[in-house]
Amino acid sequence: MESIVYLGPDGSFSHAAAKAFMPDARKIPENSFYAVARKLLNGEADYAVMPIQNSINGGVVQNIDLLQANDCVAVKSLALRIEHRFATLKGADKSAVNRIYSHSQALEQCAKFLADNYPEAKLIAVSSTVQGAKSVQLPTDGAIAPADCGVENLEFSPENIADEKDNFTTFLLVKRGTVEENAHSERVYFSVTCRHEPGALCRLLEILTDSGINMTKIESRPIKDHMGEFRFFIEIEGDYSCGKIKTALSQFKSCASSLKILGVY
Repeated sequence: MESIVYLGPDGSFSHAAAKAFMPDARKIPENSFYAVARKLLNGEADYAVMPIQNSINGGVVQNIDLLQANDCVAVKSLALRIEHRFATLKGADKSAVNRIYSHSQALEQCAKFLADNYPEAKLIAVSSTVQGAKSVQLPTDGAIAPADCGVENLEFSPENIADEKDNFTTFLLVKRGTVEENAHSERVYFSVTCRHEPGALCRLLEILTDSGINMTKIESRPIKDHMGEFRFFIEIEGDYSCGKIKTALSQFKSCASSLKILGVY
């Protein structure tokens, strides 16, 4: 049986993505993204789930860096709607809550709700939203977590408390190794570093314009140990096995300092 590793515990958004990607696979929860990547790269899991971008917070930089630094490639993509609910012990007086637990991103995504309703509460970041729910032990504790996280003895707000209701996280299904040369896809995700000279990025993007290829995403990350230099992460529409895409990527490679295929899905 194939296995899939993800940021746990069970009930987390990554767990939901793992079930959607591979419902019949053996599920392996881990407590950090680094542990998820290590289990995949060591061969202890066949696939890994990595959230890569949130519609509110932007790129998940830790996982972008892990994809870049390691011998792995994304083979599927999934956009999962994220709904945050406010949780307390059953029967607790919600107005008395003075500590609120959740993952740091969930706390950020519910900032207005927290400022309006619990301006004096201590916000405590934990490893996951599910861990936040499990941390609720006292009537004065609260958490931000998914309503179906599986933690008993809690009651959840009926409404989604996120500041932005249309909140989606894009997850990637990642495997060891590199992309297969004849892999078919709807999108291709890659990183590229420009030569350190005027107009370098513009010339790279002109390759897409001249080829009639639509770019769906671009973001930058500083290159470690190279102050002032950046690596660009780009997603384009197209079939990786198509000649037009192959030609464009070849032109990118010849014009750039480096290029790495991160995903074909």
